[in-house]
Amino acid sequence: MTDPRRARLYEELSAESRRYLAAYVLFNQAVADHLGLHPTDVQCLSLLTAEPAPLTVRQIADMTGLTTGSATRLVDRLERGGYVARTPDPTDRRRVLVTPVPERVARVTALWDDLGRTWRTILDDHSEDELEAIIRHMRRGNELSHSQIERLRSLRKPD
Repeated sequence: MTDPRRARLYEELSAESRRYLAAYVLFNQAVADHLGLHPTDVQCLSLLTAEPAPLTVRQIADMTGLTTGSATRLVDRLERGGYVARTPDPTDRRRVLVTPVPERVARVTALWDDLGRTWRTILDDHSEDELEAIIRHMRRGNELSHSQIERLRSLRKPD
């Protein structure tokens, strides 16, 4: 039997998680609107700048769940806007790598940095152990999200 307090906390956490995720999506939309980009373009830039090396269009498609055609159009838009450059892969000349253009991406990261500074203020009253617990939760949530995305993509779409 579940402890009533724990059940209430799970329910509260579920509601707050939905609000948190919706706020993130709405913030991403506001960033995209401010920069004249599509929200998926902003997230792609976020993913590209979080990776240690440039990615191929195929890797971008895999990360975002887009088809390679849609990922190509996304990269085309980002390239036209000066946010990314296509460069030949030095290890395989048949492949093209998508590389963020630091000067242009700085427009996006400036908005995220402002959020980051504000974000740190709400974390200031947490101990290091609490911060580690939050990081652990975020990592597990990220892993769970990826596995659920794969599961959903494998299901037949509802009628």
